[in-house]
Amino acid sequence: MKRTTLLLSALLIATVVMGGNEKYYQKMGETLRKFASCSSVEDFQDLANQFHVIANMETKEWLPLYYEAHCYVIMGFMDHLEAGVRDGYLERASVSIEKMVEIAPDEAEVYVMKAFYHTGYMVINPPGRSMSTSPLISAAIARALAIEPNNPRALFLRISNEMGTASFFGSDTAPICEKALELLESWDSYKRKSPIHPSWGKGETEGIVKRCGQ
Repeated sequence: MKRTTLLLSALLIATVVMGGNEKYYQKMGETLRKFASCSSVEDFQDLANQFHVIANMETKEWLPLYYEAHCYVIMGFMDHLEAGVRDGYLERASVSIEKMVEIAPDEAEVYVMKAFYHTGYMVINPPGRSMSTSPLISAAIARALAIEPNNPRALFLRISNEMGTASFFGSDTAPICEKALELLESWDSYKRKSPIHPSWGKGETEGIVKRCGQ
């Protein structure tokens, strides 16, 4: 009888946990699909708010924080906004990123987003910020690749930054273009851990390859 009771209790706990995970994945999937229709500051702010709600409910999950930060970083790249406004969005991204680092310090994607955040901060004022920020970008990318050497988003950010540096100094970009083409050709071979894990970057890599061919 005692054994049967324990078994039923274990099954009940497992059902509750699985049900919770299923609801989480469903909600994340529904929210992620909204990225495709986002174009304005208001759109991304609304989406960031939705991920913030999920993050507050699922305090042990890092992906809601990741996507909340992603929304704010994208807003930080919107160059039609004033620099101070963009900095404000990036500051909000940094809050989510720091929470992510605490929850998932061994996830490569965490450091990809950290590198993306630092890149957004730098491009607001390259002359004034590149010297202090470039090492932070490189360090975050290096950390991501140390964890996951084939992470396509980390490789994309490294190539993107190398391209920007080469273009600024008038260096030959042909070797970097080759790297971008190789990355693009291998992109689909990367296997995500789940359907709600990050998948962005391929379109941006295609953009680099296209510009290389012009």
